[in-house]
Amino acid sequence: MKKITFLIFLCASIQFAQVKGIVTDTKGEPLSFVSIYLDKTVNGTTSNDNGVYILDITSKGKHTIVFQFLGYKTLKKNIVVTEFPYTLDVSLEEESVQLSEISISTDENPANVIIRNAIAAKSKNTDKYANYTAQFYSRGLTRIKDAPEKFFGQSTGDFGGGLDSTRSGIIYLSETFSKISFQKKPKKFKEKIVASKVSGEDNGVSFNRAEDSNINLYDNSIEVFNDLVSPISSNAFSYYKYKLEGTFYDANGILINKIKLIPRRNNDRVFEGSIYIVENDWAIYGCDLVTSGVQVNLPFVNSLGLKQGYAYSEKIDAWVLISQSIDFDISIFGFKPRGKFSYVYSDYDFNPNFTETTFTNEVLSFEENATKKDSVFWNELRPVSLTLEEVKDYKIKDSIKVIRKSKKYLDSIDAKGNKFNWSDPLLGYSYRNSYKNRTFSFNGPLLRTGFNTVQGVYTSAGVSYFEQINEQGKWWNASANLNYGFSDQKLRPTFSFTKKWNNLSRPRLSVTGGIVTPQFNGRNPIFRLNNTIASLFYRQNYMKIYEKTFAKVQYSEEVKNGLYFSGSLEYAKRTPLFNTTDYSFAKPETNGYTSNNPLDPTDFVNPAFTEHNIATLNLGTTFVFGQKYLSYPDRKVNQGNNKYPTVSLNYIKRFGADNDALNSDLFIANVRQNINAGNFGKFAYNLRAAAFVKPKDIAFMDNLQANGNQLIFPIDRELNSFNLLDYYQYYTNDKYAEMHVEHNFKGSVLGKIPLFNKLNFHLVAGGKALFMADKKPYTEYSVGLDNLGFGKYRFLRVAYVNAQYGDVKESGLVFRISLF
Repeated sequence: MKKITFLIFLCASIQFAQVKGIVTDTKGEPLSFVSIYLDKTVNGTTSNDNGVYILDITSKGKHTIVFQFLGYKTLKKNIVVTEFPYTLDVSLEEESVQLSEISISTDENPANVIIRNAIAAKSKNTDKYANYTAQFYSRGLTRIKDAPEKFFGQSTGDFGGGLDSTRSGIIYLSETFSKISFQKKPKKFKEKIVASKVSGEDNGVSFNRAEDSNINLYDNSIEVFNDLVSPISSNAFSYYKYKLEGTFYDANGILINKIKLIPRRNNDRVFEGSIYIVENDWAIYGCDLVTSGVQVNLPFVNSLGLKQGYAYSEKIDAWVLISQSIDFDISIFGFKPRGKFSYVYSDYDFNPNFTETTFTNEVLSFEENATKKDSVFWNELRPVSLTLEEVKDYKIKDSIKVIRKSKKYLDSIDAKGNKFNWSDPLLGYSYRNSYKNRTFSFNGPLLRTGFNTVQGVYTSAGVSYFEQINEQGKWWNASANLNYGFSDQKLRPTFSFTKKWNNLSRPRLSVTGGIVTPQFNGRNPIFRLNNTIASLFYRQNYMKIYEKTFAKVQYSEEVKNGLYFSGSLEYAKRTPLFNTTDYSFAKPETNGYTSNNPLDPTDFVNPAFTEHNIATLNLGTTFVFGQKYLSYPDRKVNQGNNKYPTVSLNYIKRFGADNDALNSDLFIANVRQNINAGNFGKFAYNLRAAAFVKPKDIAFMDNLQANGNQLIFPIDRELNSFNLLDYYQYYTNDKYAEMHVEHNFKGSVLGKIPLFNKLNFHLVAGGKALFMADKKPYTEYSVGLDNLGFGKYRFLRVAYVNAQYGDVKESGLVFRISLF
């Protein structure tokens, strides 16, 4: 009955099919993700979750069709097509994998021999398709079961109409069809999306990018899977053991070896499962792999599954990827989505006519109206037919979409969300007009409250208005805020207006002003939460602040791909502040608060500077060399380029002060880069240098300052601060330079140490240096452990730091949070 139903559905919905049918096992159960292609070619398709397939054949006559599925015998069917559509149903038998006498009689583990041959043949095999173009089709499906009704007190809705009464169902369904181009040396990739759709959405832009789905087991590490070690990596034997489970012959009589992967360490960055290797060619025939959240270092992931199928191309004498699927199972904050992304590669051209203009920094683009294709177009184009469930989801959500865009529906939803609750005066409140894309918000004080020794307990509250003008990124926002300190009893108002014109170059203009209390170090080395905790619990007020009454206008834009400009002009009155409270939860005799004078923490009378007015012009530019980017229909998404460093240059001119000595000219340069070392971890560096045109007796906050740290558990950026340097120890009105380098070895070092490797900790080593014209150099060296925690929740890092300043040496431990 199932078979009849699916075939009736197939005939009714797919009018352009050439050869179609259903694939089952010997028990009549449908088989999904079976590779179906013309013999000795790489043009084909796969079966859907119901076993239904459609194979595009353009000519009548004799054809040989291959049905290939890991774990089942490959089937070849000779057919004679006299008319279209042609129906061909097949049943696949389970593969009988056996160990030959030769395989088990050798002195060395035969699986090791096969894997060594596969590693040695990697370049030879991939060189055969070093350049190609192909068609790429992907489909993503995500289901959820028993979805929570609320998240942090807010309704989660029905996910676009995808949930039933048990709050279960499809929450995401998408398809993408694109043309891809690939070049091996130097490695380049380009994708042009011909058609894209998302169930229940107008823009139809899916997550199904070909480059993000390019899982190449011939690479040493799999970047998409957080740099997991490939089973045929050049150093794979340090991570895997191998077992030959058996051999079998495919439909063309080629011997295939099935190799079981056995991780040397359970929590290492590895796969489990089986990889299939072609005898003599030593190419990949297929894989059926799985990994866990612990192994990919993503705690919310329960499991990730990967299946790949390759087909032999007689034209280039190579085994080429034709199908792939990724299964995922996730648990996060009570949500448990599960799903699968399926991919089909077809119509390969292994002799493309690439020119100098073929590959540019634009790695993704869309054809005109790619997100507006109708069902007729998709039925003709789609290589994998939809299941009944998927057809139903498209139909229901497309109908719901029309209703939910109406003013009546949006107003009804807003009426529910705009209700005022008892907690809103503390947490905040928003009034939305979804039809006109406008939001008015009140920002409550509860999450904007803290403590410092100048203001005592302080809190803030304010209002804001946001209006989105179009879907291309044009919007504006206005806000006003009041900050009040209960100890100094002073109210400090601020206002802001911001307008953005588009999502391409992202031009943004902001006008701000009011009264604020910034840190003396404008790089903000201390988080206010850190300071609140240190003050209230340990009577330590590391953060030093002053008052600034100001008006400022600033503008930023990406003027050309990879070239960013920013500029601002500010006029401010700067006033010193003093402690007004010594309150703390800590006992008075433990420690006494230091003063608010960063130059002399024992001086509670004299300020660090005299009150003055001054103007500041800040012009900056950033170069991201070779920046790759994605061109979506309504926006540009920049990806950067880790092959080259990012360089930033700033010129800061302070002028207009009553005392000419306070005026200054400053140049700052910054170079930073993250380098993926594959199986050997990741290396990163951040270099910063600056110089005043002329040393002058300027205000303290205008001096060049390094980001220090005096906390055991700081909340900051590791490559932007020093671990054991006092916050205001280093400053200069002349020249300075700082350097931060770090290498995270992942599992490449500790993973090889017996017993210790079972903990799955990552070794991290780093160095820092600080040079100032009028001070002795300051240096730090650190070694630590990353990926600390319990089970799959591993987001802590600890480092032992040794620092030296002249003849002074210091050491200590520093803890940080290291997410993902």
